[in-house]
Amino acid sequence: MKIDAGKVVTIDYTLKNDSGELLDSSEGGEGFAYLHGANNIIPGLEQALAGRASGDEVAVSVEPSDGYGDRDESLVVGVPRDRFEPDAEITEGMQFHAQTPQGGSVTVRVISIEGETVTIDGNHPLAGETLKFDVKVRDVRDATEEEVSHGHVHGAGGHDHGHE
Repeated sequence: MKIDAGKVVTIDYTLKNDSGELLDSSEGGEGFAYLHGANNIIPGLEQALAGRASGDEVAVSVEPSDGYGDRDESLVVGVPRDRFEPDAEITEGMQFHAQTPQGGSVTVRVISIEGETVTIDGNHPLAGETLKFDVKVRDVRDATEEEVSHGHVHGAGGHDHGHE
């Protein structure tokens, strides 16, 4: 069965940056399952996997424009410490959700704390990176109606709604 929209795909992968540094891997796990065509993975990887089949192996280089985008330095902002809860323990590297001026939510990361200024970064940690994937397609199957309607995979390697 070929990978196409509406298929559940399970892959094993290793992800490195342009310098060869290991960033992530599914090694030793049950694989990573996603619903093809539902924007569950970055576009560059999804495009490279289209048409592949179980057992295929592929090396993929994904430029920032097809990955997590280019870094946007306007998303690095100094925020006064008093804008946080008074008893909040804030440390470099911590992530949290922040409100955007438009009322949305974005994940930000604390990159430094200097005096009463906390500098946060709203860029994805891999923004601006060329991503190198080594992928083996483990399995391809038809998605269930529920998976298609929910827009993600259920069960092993996917999302668990905690059904009882």
